[in-house]
Amino acid sequence: MRKSGIIVSVAVAALLGGALAAFAVAWRPAIASIEPPAPQSFDPALVKRGRELAAMGNCSDCHTTKGGKDYAGGLAVPTPFGSVYSSNITPDPDTGIGRWSEAAFQRAMRSGVDRAGRHLYPTFPYDHFTNVSDEDDRALYAFLMTRAAVRASAPPNDLAFPFDQRFVVAGWKLLFLKGGTFKEDRSQSAEWNRGAYLVEGLAHCGACHTPRNALGAEKASASFSGGDVDNWHAYAINAQSPSPLPWTSEALFHYLRYGWDSDHGVARGPMAEVTANLSSVPESDVRAIAVYMTSAFARPAGVVRADLKSPSAQPASAGDAGAAIYQAACATCHEADRPLPYSGINLRLSTALSAPEPRNAANIILSGIRPVAGERSPIMPGFANSMSDEQVAALLNYLRGRFSTQPAWGAVERTVRDARRTETVSVQGAPGGNHVAGGSAQREKP
Repeated sequence: MRKSGIIVSVAVAALLGGALAAFAVAWRPAIASIEPPAPQSFDPALVKRGRELAAMGNCSDCHTTKGGKDYAGGLAVPTPFGSVYSSNITPDPDTGIGRWSEAAFQRAMRSGVDRAGRHLYPTFPYDHFTNVSDEDDRALYAFLMTRAAVRASAPPNDLAFPFDQRFVVAGWKLLFLKGGTFKEDRSQSAEWNRGAYLVEGLAHCGACHTPRNALGAEKASASFSGGDVDNWHAYAINAQSPSPLPWTSEALFHYLRYGWDSDHGVARGPMAEVTANLSSVPESDVRAIAVYMTSAFARPAGVVRADLKSPSAQPASAGDAGAAIYQAACATCHEADRPLPYSGINLRLSTALSAPEPRNAANIILSGIRPVAGERSPIMPGFANSMSDEQVAALLNYLRGRFSTQPAWGAVERTVRDARRTETVSVQGAPGGNHVAGGSAQREKP
């Protein structure tokens, strides 16, 4: 009896010790609320800088529903574990962050903990925002606290057990949150280091362009190797890039600033929203991002092959259904020697057609390419209403075979069916449409 009693006592003590340890890991104190500061109390220059930083971080697209008030939250973020809804980050005192002090805001950015002490789901990319400087956090705070206050509560998260328990997030952080990891590389230029700071921090490029593990964390060993976002594939932006023509910093700058580049293609889906925001930030910051990311590609620009620059290629065999569709619907623009927007891009340079899967190309054929406001940019009609799934699949197979040197895609028709379902949902304005992140890439939610 004495021996069994000792065993029971040891087991109880171990359980209590484990519970106390878990509590110590998970518990965070609340930070005292404040009276919402007056908008005029913030320096206008600081607010202006905060506006640029918010655009860099793509905050509005993640914290604004379609047709909703800016930054009022409520956007559904699909994850492998269920849906998380973005929060209200307007200065409303009851449903937003109006009673948050600057210290509370900075803790959320650095540690993923809200003012009340709750752990925030890593759909809010604080694993990147931990690299944001105090000065930039202060500017973001000033900008958000001077927005129009909107009274709006986000729907409750729809997560499966145990992921609906916030203490689980504390365990996730122990495994994957590495605070303040950004360090300048003194062997590189100031511009390169500025780009590294933005990419690894506020711009959180890896959140979409890096694959994730089973627990939703970025795979550090596969940085920038590509990810999945809202039924789009975020291409690898390292040496594994599928782009037929290596990127130069000038080409990447143009793409990021204007949403397209004649030698690489047009930003669509989530990336279109990123480039729309980057069009409003200082040009020097976009150039710095381009310089840093070009070094990540690790592929020299080299000499452009003549066959890549030519829009024509060997025609397909007679009777090919995809070839007939191409001639009827595509060749007029894509083989025309006309100025933009009346000519299509050179398909031999298309990253979508050289990508490891046909998802992005299918999305583009179905939904088309909208013009960039105020720019002479590529445009393309969508064919969702005029082509069947079989026709789109035949066209994709033909385009892959004619304009790419990569092997044939598999499961093309299934990809088209999935793309059409998602395209229909997007048109109807339901969650999971054309936003910056989602799925395993995960949007922000404080």
